Amino acid sequence: MATFAYATTTAIVFLILLPLSCSSESILHHHHHDGNSSVQKSDVDLLEFPLNLEYLEAEFFLYGSLGYGLDKVYPSLAQGGPSPIGAKKAHLDHFTRDVIEQFGWQEVGHLRAIKKTVKGFPRPLLNISAASFAHVFDSAFGSPLNPPFDPYANSINYLLASYIIPYVGLTGYVGASPKLQGATSKRLVAGLLGVESGQDAVIRALLYERAELKVEPYGITVAEFTNRISELRNKLGHEGLKDEGLVVPKHLGAEGKVSGNILAGDEYSLAYGRTPEEILRIVYGSGNERVPGGFYPKGADGRIAKSYLKKE
Repeated sequence: MATFAYATTTAIVFLILLPLSCSSESILHHHHHDGNSSVQKSDVDLLEFPLNLEYLEAEFFLYGSLGYGLDKVYPSLAQGGPSPIGAKKAHLDHFTRDVIEQFGWQEVGHLRAIKKTVKGFPRPLLNISAASFAHVFDSAFGSPLNPPFDPYANSINYLLASYIIPYVGLTGYVGASPKLQGATSKRLVAGLLGVESGQDAVIRALLYERAELKVEPYGITVAEFTNRISELRNKLGHEGLKDEGLVVPKHLGAEGKVSGNILAGDEYSLAYGRTPEEILRIVYGSGNERVPGGFYPKGADGRIAKSYLKKE
């Protein structure tokens, strides 16, 4: 059964990513020839804001799989921004490390694509230390886990930590999409959304396969971990239900028929969207777009994020 489940998950991953990779290639090729001049002014802020999350994902996935990040693989993309706090290589099995490395290189591509379209900004200070993730999980459960959760300890911990990140970016792209005016911007965001959705689907599929596994030493199932993280993001976002774990009450499942929830979606199984403000509340861990913290100790960058930071 384990072999069958592994093969099934691999097949799902392949089917999800195959069309995305093809469409992404076409989008980026077209985008390459558009140049900055074709981006409408009203779109610039909405295209720059996601760099905050793309930097976070790139560093977490590169360090987790390789033990180093942008400063080694593509220094110019960081634009002199500070190196991330607490980043390190995770103890991953071969398959998980392979998947996460692929994600890391995909994020490098995303950074390149966005910066080819808009000016962008240097990498902000990121805190991806074990302590930073431990704080998120403590908040999700309402009390400190003992021992503190360490995302770098093993594959299942790392996948649970990864559950936190791409989905937030995904909802941001869904939220930004209807606000974009120019064709170049729409093509870029469609391509980014496609791959971010694929990453989230892969992570959810790998975790769903282990939904009933109890995470050691806590004795809490993988499904419960995801449910708690999703509940926390809903709470911090302050905009109702936009996040769902791997197992939900049947009335929240697809067409009210299933409790398995390998992909999160609304009553029509459409992706949820979030505003930049909601995203800042979540990634800061403060529930307030004006109060930095969490993964961004000094706040996110770009005009939208900076507009909420207090002037010194």
